[in-house]
Amino acid sequence: HGLVIVDKPSGVTSHDVVSVLRKQLGERRIGHAGTLDPDATGVLLVGVGYVTRLLTFLSGLDKTYTAQIVLGSATSTLDSSGTVTATHDMSSITVDEVQRVVKENFVGKISQVPPMVSALKVDGVRPHELARQGIEVERAARELTIHGFEVFGMSEPGVVDVEVHCSSGTYIRSLADDLGRALGGSAHLRNLRRISVGGFLQSECSQLDDVIVHPPITAVRTMSRVVADEQMQTMIKHGREIEKFDSPAPWVLVDEQNAVLAVYELSPTGRAKPSVVMANAVA
Repeated sequence: HGLVIVDKPSGVTSHDVVSVLRKQLGERRIGHAGTLDPDATGVLLVGVGYVTRLLTFLSGLDKTYTAQIVLGSATSTLDSSGTVTATHDMSSITVDEVQRVVKENFVGKISQVPPMVSALKVDGVRPHELARQGIEVERAARELTIHGFEVFGMSEPGVVDVEVHCSSGTYIRSLADDLGRALGGSAHLRNLRRISVGGFLQSECSQLDDVIVHPPITAVRTMSRVVADEQMQTMIKHGREIEKFDSPAPWVLVDEQNAVLAVYELSPTGRAKPSVVMANAVA
């Protein structure tokens, strides 16, 4: 039982990572918090054992990515894995111009249409399944937040190096495509790498063939921690509300050995109510 912070390699899906770890760790209860594209690399949070029940608190965390945006060509998948669908001469575009357009259009609250190659369901069907058949369906735009969009320069002609800090659910490939259009041409994404998920950093990652399973408390380490006494533990086991604590919600309640017993959130009544209870979990 615990959390794996894995550096997902390129060429495998997030589900592939889960399958590998099920065999490697001998545990069926394994899941990830936030899909990474097959070609992308970087931070993937994977819950093992009862920690899969805590993944709901990790899936909505902000993400930070580094990537390259290739100006002058659009692709069927909006990244380098697709076939080229359009080309434009954008050799005159400067880094200063890219920075200006980014600042004016792609920082703060933005509206984004998920790509056809996304895993979101539209009328019960995943768009990427239709995309393989050459069918395009209308997808509703969503409001997202781009906290930071740094343009570092061009590592080679027409290739812009960027870093994006964004809210969960942002498609960086769509950002690249939209940026190309805003510059009067086209663009696609390559070399996408996720360098952080919330406070979980790439420096903490282990490799897929030699993973480190961190203690369960790691998954909720940013929450306010409360050591539950014997009376409180009994209330937790019965799923009862308790008086709220002085520290900010949500709260992770642990025993004297730091084993996770439950996560409590603020209820409409002003008390602390159980969101996830794992009173019988073994640390």
